[in-house]
Amino acid sequence: MVNLILSLPMLKSMTGYGLAANDFAHAKYTVEIKSLNSKFLELSLKLPKAFSDKELFLRNECSKQIERGKVGVSVTVEYPENIAKTASINKNLLKLYYNQLRETATDLNDKSTNLLQLALNFPDVIQYEDDVISDEEWKQLLRTFEEAMTNFQTFRRDEGNVLQRDLVLRINNILQSMQQVEVQEPNRIPMIRERLKQLLEDYVGKDSVDQNRFEQELIFYIDKLDITEEKIRLKSHCDYFLETLKSPDANGKKLGFISQEIGREINTMGSKANDAQIQQIVVGMKEELEKIKEQLLNVL
Repeated sequence: MVNLILSLPMLKSMTGYGLAANDFAHAKYTVEIKSLNSKFLELSLKLPKAFSDKELFLRNECSKQIERGKVGVSVTVEYPENIAKTASINKNLLKLYYNQLRETATDLNDKSTNLLQLALNFPDVIQYEDDVISDEEWKQLLRTFEEAMTNFQTFRRDEGNVLQRDLVLRINNILQSMQQVEVQEPNRIPMIRERLKQLLEDYVGKDSVDQNRFEQELIFYIDKLDITEEKIRLKSHCDYFLETLKSPDANGKKLGFISQEIGREINTMGSKANDAQIQQIVVGMKEELEKIKEQLLNVL
C-alpha cells in the first residue's frame, strides 16, 4: 500500500477572487480581483481617471504577485450623493457641438428641442476637477488593493489545497496500479512461453521444433517485452511529482512536464505488456493521468 502524503505546502490555483472595501474622507474605495486559468498573465486593469498615473505601479504589483492567469482588476471610488465634485463647462466646445447639432437638425427638417442637453452629454464638455489626488487618498487605495490581494491569494491557496489533495490521490492510484502490475507480471512470461510454443507446434509440428533455438529466440523476444525499466522510471517520475508538490514555488508548468513523462512510461508499459490483465491495469493508469492533466490546467 502506497503511503498517502497528507501534509504538503500550499499549492495555488489560478482561479481566484478577492474583494476589499474601505471608507475614507467621504469616499468609498473598492478593489475587486478575479482570475481564471491561462498559460500567461492576461491582465485587465480598470482605474478611475484620477488614479491613472498609478496604473504602472499596480500592474507591476499584479505581475509579481499573481504571476499567471486571465485576471481582471477593478478599482472604483464612490462619493456620497450629497458631495458634489467641482466641475466646469467647456463653453467653446459646447457651442461647437450645439451649432453642429442645430445645423444638422435644420438640414433634416427636425424639430428637436433638446439639442443643448445632447451637446452637454458629448465628451469633454463637462470636466470634473478630480484628476489630482492626495497622498492620503493614494495610501487608502493602496491599502484597499493590498487587502483585496491578500483575500485573492487566500482564495487561490484554498482552491489549491483541493487540487493538491486530488493530485496526490491520483498519483498514489497510479503507484498502486503499478503494484498490481508487479503482482501479475510473474505469470506473464510463462504464459508467453507456452503460447509461442503452442503456435510453433501447431504450425511446424512438435518434432520439427529445435528446442535450443526456440529457447534462444524466446530469451531475445522476452527481453524485448521486459518492462522493468519502465516500472523503475514510472516510480521515479511519480515520486518526483509528489516531491515537486512540496515546493513553495509555482509549479503548474513543471508538474505538467513531469506528467508527460509519466504518460510516456505508462504507454510504453502498455505496448510491451502483451498481457490482457496488465493492459487493463494500464488503461486505469491512463484514466488517472488524464484527470491529473485536467487538474494541472488550473495549477499556478
